[in-house]
Amino acid sequence: MFYDSHIHLDDKKFDKDREEIISNFETDRIRGVINVGADMATSRASLELAKKHDKIYAVVGVHPHDVKDMKDSDFDELRAMSKEDKVVAIGEIGLDYYYDHSPRDVQIKRFEEELVLAKELDLPVVIHSRDAAMETLEIIKKHSKNLRGEMHAFSYSPEIMREYLKLGFYIALGGPVTFKNARVPLEVAREVPLDALLLETDAPFLTPEPFRGKRNESKYIKYIAEKIADIKGIPVSKIYEATAKNTEELFGL
Repeated sequence: MFYDSHIHLDDKKFDKDREEIISNFETDRIRGVINVGADMATSRASLELAKKHDKIYAVVGVHPHDVKDMKDSDFDELRAMSKEDKVVAIGEIGLDYYYDHSPRDVQIKRFEEELVLAKELDLPVVIHSRDAAMETLEIIKKHSKNLRGEMHAFSYSPEIMREYLKLGFYIALGGPVTFKNARVPLEVAREVPLDALLLETDAPFLTPEPFRGKRNESKYIKYIAEKIADIKGIPVSKIYEATAKNTEELFGL
């Protein structure tokens, strides 16, 4: 059985069959999923899902796209939500310089504040970083004392990955490792140590081959795991075993 370390089951794309998907977790060999908030509303929704279902755990926080709308008072609510047993991390937080939906100075300010909050609460972080490799790394280095977390949908070079490994972070890989011409994810998958690897879908996004273009689901993790196992030249059972252990250790499951 395996964990999906990053999913958005609260997304509207699951509205028609969410409960059916969850009821099939056992059949689909899903031990548990980490459902990740992206703003205050989805953080609340993530917590409610986690309270309702044993195999779902919640992550609460505000994505860089949405920090432009964040209020100082939101930190009090995040702090209160984080006292719930099913909340296992702060996220998804970070920097996104690809879309720039929020001004960069605001992204940096809120990112640092959410990192401080995570350390205050002794919770790991789930990091989103796109087109901001060095900026994200420098901020995490600045706050690295007593900080741990997941580099979600890691898309940077093996050199950048090594810096995160030195800081004790986990590297999460998903659908892009199965894409044609996916050079960088393949290099990272080949090099990342098993004791630092996490599996994720980011469902409903980043669907792996052979289902690319359709809605993603946790059950498709097997295609990601099989690809990584093939790249590393090891049995897929070792991928499942290592990533389950890593997920439990990082999120305190």
